[in-house]
Amino acid sequence: MITRMENVGIVVEDLPAAINFFARLGLELEGEVTVDQDWAARISGFDEVRLDVAMMRTPDGNGRVELMSYDTPTAIRTEPVNAPANALGLRRVLFAVEDIEDVVAGLRARGVELVGELTPVEDSYLFCYVRGPEGIIVALAEKLG
Repeated sequence: MITRMENVGIVVEDLPAAINFFARLGLELEGEVTVDQDWAARISGFDEVRLDVAMMRTPDGNGRVELMSYDTPTAIRTEPVNAPANALGLRRVLFAVEDIEDVVAGLRARGVELVGELTPVEDSYLFCYVRGPEGIIVALAEKLG
């Protein structure tokens, strides 16, 4: 039986850009490591694996995003870079924020664009999607009231 979710893994080509993006959202870089070991190949079903990993932690310490950049085997793209929110597969990760309008304004000042609009949801939340590097969709939600 599952006891908790440990992390969400995201494969990227430009690891520094992804680290920078998630740091701007408020995640802390927990650490970076290069993985070049037999166990990683066995787990993933490859003959050989070499990748750089950065673990980003949410400010409350309960959530993590694992950013991975593969050297071997070369990462492959299976969909368009800016796939829409309804594309099949793991599509987004959601973070709770305080003062979403301020967060969005800060992201826009750094060139990050909204996918749609900042929208109230049934007087309970303000909600939006932003698109990060390599088409990553991040949902942001502020609880109202």
